[in-house]
Amino acid sequence: MNISKSAISIAVTTYLMSFASVTQANESNDIERISVTSSFNKQSLAQVPTSIAIINEQKIADQAIQHFEEVINGVANLNFSGGTSRPKYLQIRGVGERSEYRGAPNSSVGFIVDDIDLSGLGMAASMYDIQQVEVLRGPQGTRFGANALAGLIYIKSKEATQLPEHGFKITLGDDDLINVAGYSSGAITEALNYRLSLEQHQQNGYRDNLFLNKDDTNGLDEFSGKFKLHYTAAEDLTVDFTYIFADNDNGFDAWTLDNNGFDTLTDKPGVDNQKSHGTALKVSYDGLSFAKLESISSYTTTEHQHAYDGDWANAGYWASKTCDDAPCDYSYLWDKRADRDSWSQEFRLSSNDTSRIFDNSTAWLVGTYISRLTEKNDLDSSYNGWPDEVLDSNYSANNYAVFTQLDSILPLGHELSVGLRVEKRSTDYSDSSGDDFNPSETMWGGHIAVSKAINNEHSAYIRLARGYKAGGFNMGLPAQLNQFKEFDTEVLLNYEFGLKSNILDNKLISRLAVFYMDRQDQQVNASQQNPDKPQQFTIYTANATSSDSYGLELELSYQVNNNLSFDTTLGYLKASYDNYAYLDKYGTSIDISGRELAHAPSYTFSIGSTYLSDNGVIFNINWSGKDEFYFSDSHDEKAANSNLLNAKIGYELNDWSISLWARNITDEKVATRGFFFGNEPDLGWAAKKYQRYGAPRQVGVTFDYNF
Repeated sequence: MNISKSAISIAVTTYLMSFASVTQANESNDIERISVTSSFNKQSLAQVPTSIAIINEQKIADQAIQHFEEVINGVANLNFSGGTSRPKYLQIRGVGERSEYRGAPNSSVGFIVDDIDLSGLGMAASMYDIQQVEVLRGPQGTRFGANALAGLIYIKSKEATQLPEHGFKITLGDDDLINVAGYSSGAITEALNYRLSLEQHQQNGYRDNLFLNKDDTNGLDEFSGKFKLHYTAAEDLTVDFTYIFADNDNGFDAWTLDNNGFDTLTDKPGVDNQKSHGTALKVSYDGLSFAKLESISSYTTTEHQHAYDGDWANAGYWASKTCDDAPCDYSYLWDKRADRDSWSQEFRLSSNDTSRIFDNSTAWLVGTYISRLTEKNDLDSSYNGWPDEVLDSNYSANNYAVFTQLDSILPLGHELSVGLRVEKRSTDYSDSSGDDFNPSETMWGGHIAVSKAINNEHSAYIRLARGYKAGGFNMGLPAQLNQFKEFDTEVLLNYEFGLKSNILDNKLISRLAVFYMDRQDQQVNASQQNPDKPQQFTIYTANATSSDSYGLELELSYQVNNNLSFDTTLGYLKASYDNYAYLDKYGTSIDISGRELAHAPSYTFSIGSTYLSDNGVIFNINWSGKDEFYFSDSHDEKAANSNLLNAKIGYELNDWSISLWARNITDEKVATRGFFFGNEPDLGWAAKKYQRYGAPRQVGVTFDYNF
């Protein structure tokens, strides 16, 4: 599917001109009641001047979504890299990491669960007992700083309630799927409410290990939960406490030499484990005469391990091959373990109705933020039974920020939002190879947005945002790559126009965003295979001069009547390098200036419909897809364009429901990660394309009871 700039212009122009045919008869002041919880102050979706996708609990239920992994295909211009058991590395508008880092975490896409920062740790993302998921596209420098260069994923779980609520759910499906979950919420005292939810998820992982005669070497074993307390200490003082945990004990046996995708031959299958505990304490005080004071404290500790059998086979397989007129001897294991601890403290002071400035037209907010992240990494790989790459490292980062935001009501119905954040980051890194870095830098970002309610049906905004991502360093580089020891801060300028509409008596809701992004000193992931040790790769970060991206996101929601609704999303993205060249394994410069960025498909879409009959029968069908895209900047191999068809049919009555659902109904092989390198010594280590595929067709049944 080829979409030209002129075609997009025609489509947008036609879309805008269509409003002229819509009657202005509706004088209702109704606006969307969906609230955005990731902003400084809770706002309706129609009021927030930025591109946001909201996946609420109704959509999660209608589409039988269990994990954030199943949300991704329904969000315009959102993609992921499938190199882990669950999506961990995400890209928004083509910006984001794609693989395991070495030594120092530095995320482009923030990942927050109930004010707990899990950036780069998105495996802990069950959708059970979730109120909504918010995907903020474009830099969010004012609110979230360095970890939100590309945007942010914000997951909001359901709140503790005064009235009692309880429920449980059980799901069974093929691939030996079993999922059991339950929640309880209610009052402990008149002032103290609680909510507790637990979930256990297991399945075999769609792979059969023919060598070990096992079907669960790529399996999932995930136990997670959330506990919340809401305390009304006084009329003007509330305290919210959140504790989340995730224990993912997953296998990782996903790669095959012949690219069949689902029958593996490894003798030592890998693992992909993550154990996270996170807490957040939010205190809100309205007792000051001139302002509201908020304090948000959080702490997270995580142990994670990613290991795999790098030769993708077994000793007997390789012995049956010929290398230099003798049986091949090839065995490679890769194992990285990490322990991460992070804490943060944020204070905000925001105006009230009596303290607005500029003739009572402008609400203000000021705040401070401090955080500390420490991580210990142990990398241990072996080649033919001998140590190959061994690297122990220690990393710490201290961040200090001040921020402010002004929201003004201007003449003629215009509104102005201006935000600024200044952030100082100091890091310290050392490892067993002798590398030692302690860079420090000061960065800034923010936004200027002007919005206007055109009439009762349409509102528009324009937004300029500046995001930033800290510079850093590369460890363990060979001598020929010493020029890449350090890399610079990246800056992203995002220019955006948005139009939000409620038309046809509020039955049709649309949100359109058109954007242009200018990335300066863009950080790019590069890799180089060692010509003397083909099993070894050097992965490093470098700066391209710049890249340009433009595109759009369009979301339509049409409530035909009380029974039938349609939802559509469309993303278009044209992201390419201005000027960039990398070095291949022989030190030759490869120029890819003008080429599209990796993991940046030109289009993404989803089309869905839900029908709920008066007698309780519910039917949902959803079709989603994406264009082909490059797997990496370091080679020219691509993932083919793909489509997924999912459906659910069920029956709902009062407090219970039962449903039959199916994912990937057409059983399409969808490539989520790919490499191009030599991994077969019998072929002289000749470079070859290898792909990992997503889940095949899966069918299951879910029973849900709430009381």
